[in-house]
Amino acid sequence: MEIAIGARVLCSDGPCGRSSYVIVNPISEKVTHVVVRGEGMEAEQRLVPTEMVQESTPQEIKLSCSKAELMAMKPFIEYSYDPGAQPFYMYGADQYWVWPYAMPAAPIPSEHRHVPPGELAIERGASVQAADGHVGHVDEFLVDPGSGQITHLVLREGHLWGRRDVTIPVSAIDRIEDDIVYLKLDKAAIAALPAIPVRRPKGRG
Repeated sequence: MEIAIGARVLCSDGPCGRSSYVIVNPISEKVTHVVVRGEGMEAEQRLVPTEMVQESTPQEIKLSCSKAELMAMKPFIEYSYDPGAQPFYMYGADQYWVWPYAMPAAPIPSEHRHVPPGELAIERGASVQAADGHVGHVDEFLVDPGSGQITHLVLREGHLWGRRDVTIPVSAIDRIEDDIVYLKLDKAAIAALPAIPVRRPKGRG
């Protein structure tokens, strides 16, 4: 099974958005949740347990829940405002001399991600660093459908090795910090890894 980031997501009663992150437990090496962003510019993102994933391909993820059930799930991101924050003032090009009449801008909210303790959120395009430098970006994960464990990380097209899919075994991941995946291998060792076929629909890049 392939857990793709940016794939279309279907609920039991129709399309409901796209996958925007996967939540990974680095100890068990499992994907525990998929974050689904609803449709529209300001759509909320919801944490969906992988137990709800019925089927997953590089193009599409099918969930067992309805749209209403999805909307009842925990938000991935919540915003809060500091009531003690000082307002700042906005001025037009011809207004910077009229300070007493400037209008305070709306306060900027703080963003809080709801990631289960001990787990990590990874988005498509997160940087991948070999022992000797940058090698590419996260495209998706390959997951054993029986155990639910991550078996490989797939690098996005445009990496050092051209358009060939580069699949990196999860055992080669040293750690994941601040949206960066650090590998134990150097670039030469990665280039020598055997290729694993990854089904990829036309037009996805």
